[in-house]
Amino acid sequence: MRDLVEYATRDGVGVITLNNPPVNALGAGVRQGVADLVERARADGGVQAIVLTGAGRCFCGGADIREFGQPPIPPSLPEVIDIIESCPKPVVAALHGVAYGGGFELPLGCHFRIAAPSARVALPEVTLGLIPGAGGTQRLPRLIGVEAAVGVILSGKPVAATSALSMGIVDEIVDGDLVDAAIAFALACADKEGPPTRVRDLEVAEPEPGFFEDGRKKIARRARGLIAPWHCIESIENTTKLPFDEGLKKERALFLECRESEQSKGQRHIFFAEREAAKIPDVPRDTPALAIQSVAVIGCGTMGAGIAMCVADAGIPVRILETDADVLEKGLARITKSCEGSVKRGRLSEADKDACLGLIQGVTDIADIKDADIVIEAVFEDLDLKKEIFAKLDTVCRPGAILATNTSTLDVNEIAAVTNRAEQVIGTHFFSPADIMRLVEIVRGAETSAQTIATVMAMARRLKKVGVLVGTCDGFVGNRMYHHYTRQAHFLLEEGALPSQVDKVIYDFGFAMGPFAVGDVAGLDVSWRIRQRRAETRPADERYSPIADRLCEMGRFGQKTRAGWYAYEDGSRAPIADAVVEDVILGVSKELGFDRRAIDNDEIQERCLYTLINEGAKILDEGLALRSSDIDVIWIYGYGFPAHRGGPMFYADQVGLKTVYEALCRLAEVHGDLFVPSPLLERLALEAKGFKDL
Repeated sequence: MRDLVEYATRDGVGVITLNNPPVNALGAGVRQGVADLVERARADGGVQAIVLTGAGRCFCGGADIREFGQPPIPPSLPEVIDIIESCPKPVVAALHGVAYGGGFELPLGCHFRIAAPSARVALPEVTLGLIPGAGGTQRLPRLIGVEAAVGVILSGKPVAATSALSMGIVDEIVDGDLVDAAIAFALACADKEGPPTRVRDLEVAEPEPGFFEDGRKKIARRARGLIAPWHCIESIENTTKLPFDEGLKKERALFLECRESEQSKGQRHIFFAEREAAKIPDVPRDTPALAIQSVAVIGCGTMGAGIAMCVADAGIPVRILETDADVLEKGLARITKSCEGSVKRGRLSEADKDACLGLIQGVTDIADIKDADIVIEAVFEDLDLKKEIFAKLDTVCRPGAILATNTSTLDVNEIAAVTNRAEQVIGTHFFSPADIMRLVEIVRGAETSAQTIATVMAMARRLKKVGVLVGTCDGFVGNRMYHHYTRQAHFLLEEGALPSQVDKVIYDFGFAMGPFAVGDVAGLDVSWRIRQRRAETRPADERYSPIADRLCEMGRFGQKTRAGWYAYEDGSRAPIADAVVEDVILGVSKELGFDRRAIDNDEIQERCLYTLINEGAKILDEGLALRSSDIDVIWIYGYGFPAHRGGPMFYADQVGLKTVYEALCRLAEVHGDLFVPSPLLERLALEAKGFKDL
């Protein structure tokens, strides 16, 4: 078996190389190897200095988080770093590619750091519900100052080599052979008198008065209900209050508290689930994907414009087809305004804006998109219109081109049936706003080929999206579940609740907004059109709430009309409870014969969330999602399910499927068949299993 850590001496320098593909993760074997080899180099009189580097494409991707929850295997990473830091010979970290998490804390324990231009460093633990646990919160503030360290640690975002140099994280950026440069740097350090300076011994500069209080206020909204961000600030603040060793002990205690929390388990679940979603059993990894060098988008409305911006931002030329020249002009103007806004907010440079806009071309003739590698149709949800468009595309577009429909509910098979290339027809359900939201539901039809799926999954990654493959049905996975979730919210209004109460319960659970506030943002007319389409096939005896329809009939479409479930003042997005809405609700309750009652918050949470979980179980049973974790990814990235709860199916496992099953049975006795547990949920509950066991 090859060594996980390799050792060689060159010119009196011991070179220690992490060699644990693909990202040199700091598993137990790697930690032990580094500790042993540092001690070996320290004891060798012929070695003057040490270089620590990584083989392959990066220095180190961080801890092996698969070890979390397992009995600890010594040495721990803090122990390894202590061995490096206490070495009397200078230790130089040579960084290339990524140095993330523990893979960044390890170089912080070295005496010096040099980097290739490709290097990026980050402490992303907060995104996994953790804080850096191997000295990151204690060493980084000493190296670059408290203010800068708070920014790096709380964002979790990568810092490029040039920025790392200006901040003082690395001592030098080198072109050419990194290890050669590191050896020369290490020898120069070894020639200096006295022991090398340790980061732990650096003084911490006091921040401006009130810095930490202001920092807590700034994160209050986005860190609502979370543990890790607050613990990060506390641990960084300890650098100004405690000696290094005491701060290190406090950091470790806070890290362990986070690691054992349900929040971190949920966030780590999503970390793995996102990667698992890319694995499709009947589409092997070596399935050849088509090269996407040009894209066409049909429709220059909000969704079409957003998709076009995503494509251009990925460096792919895109043509937007809009037969109405005025609509096209307005859509292109919206794109320009959006890009200019990104420049003002610092999200985009002027040069990147110009490059992005330069890749977008508006056209009014369908013949102008005939050579596109993939066409993404993004007109509104009308099946007949989409079928008409696809029939035309099939005759105009070159053979081999993929035809994708950005539908949120419609049957991809019906759309594919009007073409002679059903194997190249697929659904790409982008979420609005498409240039910001990360999720794309990729909908396979009955005849969609493995190559088409592989190509679109690869394109999603190129667009920096999370693509999740789903089967076709009304609403697919996300919207089908969302329909059941919001339907219960509407029924609760009929029985005694008001929008503000329901929204507050869901907000307190961890969502950014409740279902009624979301409806006002999205536009109530969008779901109204879908309900009108479904009315033709809705069973006559199925319970249906007309409240939302009544609001739409009054022209209340949400924030865009300054009135929906709530009222809105000019220029404000803050919802205001509206007596008009309450009157509509009370009127419907009376019409339907409901004796309004006080509804407690627990009932609201159970009815909204457990019906959501139950529908997810039906979707799994029908094979429309490959795995329960795919549903979690869809709901985290597409619908704002709180990430620290891990998604609806993971949350159900944490609550216990027996608890969910018994609650559904109880609700079914009162409210009828809509709450009858799915056969899959019932079986798993009675077998004391979870969705994770499928």
